[in-house]
Amino acid sequence: MTLTALLSRARPPSPLAGRLSTQSLLFALGQGTFMTGSAVFFTQIVGLSAAQVGLGLTLAGIAAFVAAVPMGKLVDRYGPKRMWAASAAGQAAMFAVWPFITDFRGYVVMAVGMEVIGALGGAAYGAYTIDVLPPDERVKSRAYMYSALNLGFTLGSVMGGIALAFHSNDVLHALPWFTAVVFLVNATAVTRLPRASHDERSPEDRRLRIPGPGPLRNPGWLLTNFFTGVFWTNQVLLNVVIPLWLVEQTDAPRVVLAFLFATNTVMCIFLPMVTSRGVRDVPTALKAVRLSSTFFVLSCLITLATHDTVGWVTIFLVWLGHVTVTGAELYLSAASWSFEAELMDPRQRGAYQGAAELSGTLGKVWAPALYTFLALNWGAGGWLVIAGIVLVATLGIHPSTRLARRFLERHVPADVLADARASGGDEDEQATVPPPREAAVTMPESTGSR
Repeated sequence: MTLTALLSRARPPSPLAGRLSTQSLLFALGQGTFMTGSAVFFTQIVGLSAAQVGLGLTLAGIAAFVAAVPMGKLVDRYGPKRMWAASAAGQAAMFAVWPFITDFRGYVVMAVGMEVIGALGGAAYGAYTIDVLPPDERVKSRAYMYSALNLGFTLGSVMGGIALAFHSNDVLHALPWFTAVVFLVNATAVTRLPRASHDERSPEDRRLRIPGPGPLRNPGWLLTNFFTGVFWTNQVLLNVVIPLWLVEQTDAPRVVLAFLFATNTVMCIFLPMVTSRGVRDVPTALKAVRLSSTFFVLSCLITLATHDTVGWVTIFLVWLGHVTVTGAELYLSAASWSFEAELMDPRQRGAYQGAAELSGTLGKVWAPALYTFLALNWGAGGWLVIAGIVLVATLGIHPSTRLARRFLERHVPADVLADARASGGDEDEQATVPPPREAAVTMPESTGSR
């Protein structure tokens, strides 16, 4: 392949997708740099024990879970772009304060605050990208942004690793400040993006209650995201179960782990545009889910076979199991972007993002403990049970998406749904997206997410 062809494939689908990908890269660069050295920072600089770090992260995760829906409602009220920029600026401020934390109480307060602000940013980012991207470009653009995100995390990990290599507390002190600067640059860049439709609402409109029942009353949406959460347990296989299996149940050398994660990183940078090709609506997204589940099951079957293999055969099969579970991740990403675009009430995208985070978390939070127990204690039978869980979720998500669509058809005016499918961002980066026709509609008595 010529250099020109490679450069052509590296181009973003549109100028707007390129700008959004820059935000993804900046976010991941800052986050990846800090997270790489966070364990050392918390223990060596703050002086916490490993147990205190784990407890703080658990409390922060609970806070983000509880805050998901309220943060989503803030996005709908004040606009996704405004809330996305506010979240990035808020996280920059929080990172800047990290070096001054000296005890467990301060750490917990900071970690909780960071996660709650992050929940706001997640809902705002998701709502903004769906709002501003043209429907026929959403999946393609999100795939390009996903590649940029993984590239940013890779660069961040490298920078964090370089900082750790100095073995200097002064350098570790600088990690959160570096991240703060990156997030502040990101917040500034977000403010310069074109406004999405829901950023155009007037102060008077923001005081009105948004019409229609909320996402917590949409069982199809909640179930779809619960099953999507189950599918995202592929990350538990990727990051926890397969590495533990390699170390405890196979004869493969531990250094193979580095090769496995490097393979995953390369695939997630270069293949999202390929695996998202053809995914444009709910039926094609369900096809991508079936492909994702097939790769997940193949990973389970391949990995369980390594218990009885030796030498290079084991190394190859463990690597192949990691490749197939990465395939599950890539196809699921493409499917989830279509579900977000097609199955949300266009008037409440922030709240729907928050509800998705809520139900999606319930679909995967149990997996690390259960999958580890099943694989390491039940052996082949455990791997088959893990595969069976994903197959059940695959069967369940088909009726749940139909249920979610019927809910929208009952409670959202047809012209609003039609407008949502036909509207999108303007490729002229100086233009703004016109406000939706429903923006000024008052709420009837029945009320209703980086």
